[in-house]
Amino acid sequence: MTDFARLSLNSATTKKWTLAEAVEGCVRAGIPAIGPWRDRVAEAGLDKAAKLIKDAGLRVSSLCRGGFLTAADAEGQAAALADNRAAILEAVTLDTRELFLVVGGLAPGEKDIVAARRRVADRLADLVPFASENGIRLVLEPLHPMYAADRALVSTLGQALDLAAPFDARDVGVAVDTFHVWWDPQLKEQIERAGREYRIASYQVCDFNLPIAADVLLSRGMMGDGVIDFATIGTWVRDAGYTGDIEVEIFNQEIWDTDGNVVLGTMKERYAELVLPFA
Repeated sequence: MTDFARLSLNSATTKKWTLAEAVEGCVRAGIPAIGPWRDRVAEAGLDKAAKLIKDAGLRVSSLCRGGFLTAADAEGQAAALADNRAAILEAVTLDTRELFLVVGGLAPGEKDIVAARRRVADRLADLVPFASENGIRLVLEPLHPMYAADRALVSTLGQALDLAAPFDARDVGVAVDTFHVWWDPQLKEQIERAGREYRIASYQVCDFNLPIAADVLLSRGMMGDGVIDFATIGTWVRDAGYTGDIEVEIFNQEIWDTDGNVVLGTMKERYAELVLPFA
């Protein structure tokens, strides 16, 4: 019998479902964990969302997302810190330790990526004490380089680990998302490093589809539909000591347009075939 004990549905995968529908879908499918996005939590109401998930017997693998820390002006920086502190408190209420951060891209009109990355480090230092006081780990997620200008100017696991380095591993970790890091020629070494430093906070899986979608956000695919070698990456993550939840997070219009129950069925099949044997 296949063991789905570590499988988690990231709510972006069933984008058209409300949080209640996603929770119900997980229960029907025997998926024990969920990684909600903040928009779905807000729609439901924070306290109601927490109760909904708890009453269903699910655990919260992570909360997506905080971040966007690259504002160049004082007003923008203050707004980002306020939003991230709110996200930290939401994570507490939802009973998860892991809050994903997508760090943000260049400020409007900016071309100095070095300065923008420096601001990320500065804002992270501002946030860590509050996160630590509340028992929340900030999870830095490197994004594929095609998103560097507008979403995340941290593109490699190595960059994320360098940003995390000044802080305790209990306070700042990193995510290994196959879509974003599969191409990195230093991936094996950086996953090993992340393991040594006890910083792997999440393992997310989906595929990298070709051709790239007109909206590049939507090029993620179901495991097995693209070019990613899950056996190799999964083995590296496993050998680095990661034993936590494995989230499936997919942005794909065709998948969003498919009945969510069908998506979860396919997700379980592909997880059992392509991911679990190497986890």
